[in-house]
Amino acid sequence: MGKAIIRVLLVSIIAMRLVVGLGNPGEKYLMTRHNVGYMVVDKMVGGEFKREEKMKAMVCREDEVIWIKPETYMNRSGESVQRVASFYKVESEDIYVIHDDLDIRLGEYKIQKGRGPKDHNGLNNITLMLGGDEYWRVRVGVDNREDRRIIGEEYVLNRFMKDEIVIIEEVIGKVTNELVERLEITR
Repeated sequence: MGKAIIRVLLVSIIAMRLVVGLGNPGEKYLMTRHNVGYMVVDKMVGGEFKREEKMKAMVCREDEVIWIKPETYMNRSGESVQRVASFYKVESEDIYVIHDDLDIRLGEYKIQKGRGPKDHNGLNNITLMLGGDEYWRVRVGVDNREDRRIIGEEYVLNRFMKDEIVIIEEVIGKVTNELVERLEITR
């Protein structure tokens, strides 16, 4: 039996889960609010990410969980998610997308299926590419604006301030613990 057939058989027996950390690639975006998805995934993954050109993402597979960090930039994240989900035959209800959320205060988070912020281009593109919105959103609050006149698209590209890093690290720990439990990951 060929390797491809064995892979298909294994994937069909084991329910694969896909965990997506949204963000933008490159030094310029390190520690920005928009990259909180990358930050959570980096904390959770025990293995090493490998660049998968065909998937347009950094990918790490650990047992039944596929971790990805799309390299398409935020607004085209759906391209990576769709490619990986299709290749591994992952159903939408087994996809968890970790992302920044301006509708939630810094230090808080929500995990919801089919619900998300009012407007998030990365999620909009994922919904379009998957053909529906029945995937899980791990909504990590990043809003700490005192001045609401700052445009959201600009604000999320700002780095966390020194005093905010403690808060975001704490919430990343909470998100990590809840996802480990939900995904039944043994550490």
